[in-house]
Amino acid sequence: MAAILALGGSNSSTSINFRLVKFTVSLVQQHDIQLLNMSEHAFPMFSEDLEKSDGYADSLQDLKAKINSSDALILSVNEHNGNPSAYFKNVLDWLSRMDRNFLEGTKVFLMSTSGGRRGAKGSFTVIEGMLPRFGAEITASFSLPSFYENFGDDGILDKTLQIEHQQALDTFLDSLNS
Repeated sequence: MAAILALGGSNSSTSINFRLVKFTVSLVQQHDIQLLNMSEHAFPMFSEDLEKSDGYADSLQDLKAKINSSDALILSVNEHNGNPSAYFKNVLDWLSRMDRNFLEGTKVFLMSTSGGRRGAKGSFTVIEGMLPRFGAEITASFSLPSFYENFGDDGILDKTLQIEHQQALDTFLDSLNS
């Protein structure tokens, strides 16, 4: 049984990426899952001056400890103007300053969604390139386009996207056994 940390990269209380993460973890059995709502976690904007004067906030150290105690990560990233949100990029900046390899040995199921047809592909591509630099192994990925048309109270509505999501999730879960 693997310890999995699951979160959306958004600090919005109405995050559609967090909704996708909650749906995804509802499909996972026989693993220890910790669901983290990032809207409940504030972090100061990264600055070398602030890092030197104040060090690392308790909330940041707590997040790093949760990552370190996990074997795997389920993450769905949001998008602002074709890039990761300033909030999530800031979280990565702080974590990488604490420990450049803060994701060493962590298997990741990387997802994204947006209201648009591209499903946050711009942000997805940026984060897909960044996480391995911090030691992550992205073992599966999925992007859900047009969230409001393709997602409802019971999850993913489109049958083809349901199958694609389940196959990606299965690939991720299988990677935890190897």
